[in-house]
Amino acid sequence: MFRTALVILACFSLPMVVQAEDSEKDNAEQLDGLPLIYSDDFEKGADNWEPTDKKSWKITDLEGRGKVYHLHQRSDYKPPHRSPRELSLLKDIVVGDFILLIKARNTAFKAGGHRDCCIFFGYQDDEHFYYAHQGLIRDAISNQLLKVDEGPRKPIGQTNEKTPWDEGWHQIKLIRRVKDGTIALYYDDMKKPAKTAVDKDFTWGRIGLGSFDDTVQWDDVKLYGEKVKPKK
Repeated sequence: MFRTALVILACFSLPMVVQAEDSEKDNAEQLDGLPLIYSDDFEKGADNWEPTDKKSWKITDLEGRGKVYHLHQRSDYKPPHRSPRELSLLKDIVVGDFILLIKARNTAFKAGGHRDCCIFFGYQDDEHFYYAHQGLIRDAISNQLLKVDEGPRKPIGQTNEKTPWDEGWHQIKLIRRVKDGTIALYYDDMKKPAKTAVDKDFTWGRIGLGSFDDTVQWDDVKLYGEKVKPKK
């Protein structure tokens, strides 16, 4: 009787083990159907990032927070067209669809109305890319989603009136879906986008961080997305 009970127990236990293994695979971290392909808290440095001007970027250790990626001074980089000068690109990862989560802190506390940070995406080369300019005020080129396409940057889409920078950290989410061309940026409020656009020109590219005029600290990067190969 005891041996029979063990056999019965084994028969019921085996599928449970298989189910647990399948469940573990299914629970790989995802967000809205996209897998996590890169994360970074900069505790091990910034070797995965490629700045256009190395002397403008460093790792800074903040009390109570740990290490952050710090754009700490103006860059000598000169882009071929009017666009942000402060830029650091994530190495070796090219994405189509993606969701980027990141925390940012603008440290230009005495800057004027164009106090900003920028997130670059769809970056194919220095003449073809998008970027989100998050400025303290909105005008023709400030606090906009913009595109550089073999010429000076041009705004696309709709945006809020301002990005309310203070001295604290802020959560940012940027979503890109290439099939329908949608772009949405969220600032602190993860339910209502602060900026939206539809543009289908650049369906792949790299991710980057930076600013047009200011100093910025970055932390807690999570990139969910679809890795693709660059097209010629």
